[in-house]
Amino acid sequence: MMNRTRNSDRKGSIWSRLAEFRRDNRGIAAIEFAFIAPILITLYFMTMEISQGIETNKKVGRIASMVGDLVTQQQIIAKSELDAILDLGGSVIQPYSRSNPGIEITAIEITDESTPKVKVVWSRKLVAGAKSVGALAGSTTTVPEKLKIKGTFLIRVSTDLDYKPMIVWTAAQKSELGLGGTFDALAMDETYHLRPRMSPTITCSDC
Repeated sequence: MMNRTRNSDRKGSIWSRLAEFRRDNRGIAAIEFAFIAPILITLYFMTMEISQGIETNKKVGRIASMVGDLVTQQQIIAKSELDAILDLGGSVIQPYSRSNPGIEITAIEITDESTPKVKVVWSRKLVAGAKSVGALAGSTTTVPEKLKIKGTFLIRVSTDLDYKPMIVWTAAQKSELGLGGTFDALAMDETYHLRPRMSPTITCSDC
């Protein structure tokens, strides 16, 4: 009789403990947070990365527009002035600083011939922070067909940037996660063609 009572007491104790455990909610919030926190953190970084990428891409276009606008306001320009404009254009990308933008300014002449030729008059570029001669003077180039008008002059500004994300993945991590090369760098570029504002052509005295 005593054994039955003890067994009954044990069963009752087990069931009561299970009932207490089921009613105890103290650890639920911690468990839910452990599941949700990684998702929230990932979403936060993704949102921040996407917004900065969009803003940087806009700035790449802004560089081309601003540099072209400054150059086309001139009648005669010097290499030192072009270099100063290139430096100014490169600073537009700030505060992004994980890679440097490339900028190339090219003066283009479309000859007044029955079959017009598109020739480089002068060119200056900024690559990885260093300034140098761009396309060679006298070499042929291309412009959109609708801009290929005989006897005209154009300033072309091309900008490019290898956008590097804030979150950097090693080769091993990319292999494990199945990520492609896009996570190394995202190519951004923009090209503007503008006509001189103050004169038919723009001469560079020492390019």
